[in-house]
Amino acid sequence: MNADRFSPAASLSLVRTRSPLVHQITNYVVMNETANITLAIGASPVMAHALDEVEEMAAAASALVLNIGTLSPDWVEAMVRAGRAANAHGAPVVLDPVGAGATRMRTEAARRILREVRVAIVRANAAEVAALAGEAAAIRGVDAIASAEPGALAERAAAALGCTVAVTGPVDHIASAEGSATVSNGVAMLSRVTGTGCMSSALCGCFAGVRSDDPLRAAAEALAAFGVAAEHAAQGARGPGSFHANLYDAVANLDPETLDGEARITWAPRDAPGTGGPGARA
Repeated sequence: MNADRFSPAASLSLVRTRSPLVHQITNYVVMNETANITLAIGASPVMAHALDEVEEMAAAASALVLNIGTLSPDWVEAMVRAGRAANAHGAPVVLDPVGAGATRMRTEAARRILREVRVAIVRANAAEVAALAGEAAAIRGVDAIASAEPGALAERAAAALGCTVAVTGPVDHIASAEGSATVSNGVAMLSRVTGTGCMSSALCGCFAGVRSDDPLRAAAEALAAFGVAAEHAAQGARGPGSFHANLYDAVANLDPETLDGEARITWAPRDAPGTGGPGARA
């Protein structure tokens, strides 16, 4: 890990000290999970989505997370209104475009948010990112996306969307105009529990709430913290159920010093000479 660029421990300590209010307009499937993971890391969740209150709530929050997993026209409108209010009050916005590319409604909803709201971080899987970056026509299903290099995809999407983009998977790739990072923490069991991607987006919101000036750092450090916690949670887990329960405990019990020692983050500045990808792990 490049200690000059990243210190998940320092950001985790800030989250626990400041307990940022993270407003989340998210899907029915994961509301409980994302609220609990927000509490476990030390932040404060609020799950408001009514049109009559989202602007007021977003204006009071340290960060806003928009997750399009279970959509309705009113929810899309609420997300746009909340996003504009967050922008007006300087709160960073995290977008989780669940299922973008699967249906026209989902893709257009995510694109509308990106048009009308200044998004700081997009956190998604490779297929969703490709759809938003206009590469869906070149991809034939989730299996085919594996042939595309996710680091390059993150960089193209960051340029196309004008924000930090985190493509999560076995290795997470984060890119912005400043450069690119990878996070190599995590376990395969994460893919066997519903909502772990949404949880990672919620944690990106928690870290962005204390690192609003550095969304790439916020995303990379949040994903590293989640990955390290997942590695701890997998120890002694008998299957997805016990792993799920262990995950909240592991996030809550993250030790800052241990986190910095176990986080595997690489970094390549945009202007680094001779770099064709992430820099060497330090």
